[in-house]
Amino acid sequence: MLAQIRRLGTDTAIYGISTVIGRFLSFLLVPFYTNVIRPGEYGIVANVYSIIAFLNVIWVYGMESAYFKYSSTGEIGTPRQNFSTPFFSLCATSVLLSGVMVALSSSVTSWMAIPPGHGQIVPYTAGILLLDTLAIVPFASLRMERKPLLFASLKVLNISVNVGCNLVLLLVFHAGVEGIFLSGLIASAVTLVALVPTIARQLTGDFSIPLYRALMKFGLPYVPAGLASIVVQVIDRPIMLLLTNLAVVGVYQANYRLGIFMMLVVSMYDYAWRPFFLSHAAEPGAKELFARALTYSVAAMTAIFLAVSMFIGDVIMIRIFGRYIIHPDYWGGLSIVPVVLLAYMFLGVYNNLVAGIYIEKKTQRLPAITLAGAVVNIGANFLLIPTMGMMGGAVATLLAYAVMALVLYLEVRKFYPVRYEWGRIAHIAAVAGVTYMLFRFVDAGPYHIAWKFLLLLLFCVTLYVTGFFLPEELQALRRLIHTGSRSDSR
Repeated sequence: MLAQIRRLGTDTAIYGISTVIGRFLSFLLVPFYTNVIRPGEYGIVANVYSIIAFLNVIWVYGMESAYFKYSSTGEIGTPRQNFSTPFFSLCATSVLLSGVMVALSSSVTSWMAIPPGHGQIVPYTAGILLLDTLAIVPFASLRMERKPLLFASLKVLNISVNVGCNLVLLLVFHAGVEGIFLSGLIASAVTLVALVPTIARQLTGDFSIPLYRALMKFGLPYVPAGLASIVVQVIDRPIMLLLTNLAVVGVYQANYRLGIFMMLVVSMYDYAWRPFFLSHAAEPGAKELFARALTYSVAAMTAIFLAVSMFIGDVIMIRIFGRYIIHPDYWGGLSIVPVVLLAYMFLGVYNNLVAGIYIEKKTQRLPAITLAGAVVNIGANFLLIPTMGMMGGAVATLLAYAVMALVLYLEVRKFYPVRYEWGRIAHIAAVAGVTYMLFRFVDAGPYHIAWKFLLLLLFCVTLYVTGFFLPEELQALRRLIHTGSRSDSR
């Protein structure tokens, strides 16, 4: 089991390197935006990208998940048909949908609540949706072929181009908000061009009708499920805009993005997790393997939660070339960061529990599960934002992800029961809870940095002393340390 977990960890690390590099480059745009555009303008970006997230679900209509399922089993069609059929389907529909969006540009501008003078954002948005959709199947094929290095390189290329274009368009050409969306369009175009060899290698004109029907049957349930999932992720921005103003949304967005450190862990794990559980599902002991994977992922996410919660306030106040990492105009939303981190942790648990849905082909159950989270999120946002402001939006997201994880667990256990290590997970939560309380309520004065590092060490030591680690895990750790020390001695 530990060998298989190490393989998952290796793939996660490779995806993670690209994700960390890419997201870090992307994260650099947050302090950049906070120092070059006003909170109200950043609110436009946050609002439009939240709408793009909704539209992306419609443009893709579950084809990525369907491709993963049928290309992994090969039960219908040839490998090249399994690539080409979903690819051609997405080509046709995305061209149609983006064309309609451009044709109705003035109406779409009003619907997106884009202020006058920014109408060019809509054509850029339509182009981004089109190009990103065309890249879905090629990127998925790289994951299924276990080519994480190529996948990683292309993802880093996308974000690097995006960041570079932002710097040039906003600082040199003073393109303003439109420059942000034009940068995204250019980055998507460059990425698709880089994927041409991957597409050409697998593309065939042999479109399989039986496979297409199976793909649609499997994938279409992801549309309502995906829309509900996006509601959980981004509906707080439009609702906050309705109840407050663009400046509040801008401050909220900047601080919400500080949760990127947890999102990195969740994203890079999910990239490796889906191909991993599909390839091991038929093996003896698969369920025990999946249970152990959840325990380890929760432990990793908990450590990230504690570290970021403790140090994020110190980090954003660092001055570089006379400017703060995050402009003081945005500091008012810093208190939402731990809540956002915790919300992403529940998303990570949800992603792990979803294995049974894929394995047993029960995707038709996803809409009800994600709808539960969406209803909770919408209701909590309208209830909490008027009284709690930005914190209300963050708490609503946390509640939604927690409900989704709980409902998913209760549903999946009916047809794919896994004996997860809930006792060990509770052990992690208890130790982390005590550690966080010491951070919140013990004032170390001028020694606060040292105190925070001591608390992180205390978290790890307490887990060891209280018997969290199993004997085989300790043995594996000793072997790893011993191997590393021998390598160093050489």
